[in-house]
Amino acid sequence: MSKIQKKPPSPLILPPSYAMITPSESFDDPARGEVTWHTLISAPNTETSDLSVGIASCPPKTGQLCAHRHDQAEVYHILEGEGEITIDGISTDVIAGSTVFIPGNAEHKIVNRGNEWLRWFYVFAEGSFENVIYRFSGQNGQEGQA
Repeated sequence: MSKIQKKPPSPLILPPSYAMITPSESFDDPARGEVTWHTLISAPNTETSDLSVGIASCPPKTGQLCAHRHDQAEVYHILEGEGEITIDGISTDVIAGSTVFIPGNAEHKIVNRGNEWLRWFYVFAEGSFENVIYRFSGQNGQEGQA
């Protein structure tokens, strides 16, 4: 019996204009946060298979991504601004240059505490962002999917 070999992923370099010509996203429900994100690398939009990456932003003072969890581990690298991240009940201040590892299924949120936009680069250990299911924490510990 012959095995079907999977084609290895090819290198990918996106030009700076890519973020400007593809749309950003946000939640329909403001109870999930005041945040926008722009997925840069994710199958099937890019010919990649191992990671999904993008940039998220929260406006000054009021912006946040509310408490949620997902199966995949995630990394944040803060590009600009300052905020507070809470992971499994432990809060820590973050500033430009901070890097955060979030284990899979850890409850986490990020809040913009500063006077500037809070922007971060995110990385999921998942080939397609469509497979990342956000489960938001609600009252009495209830979770709702994005």
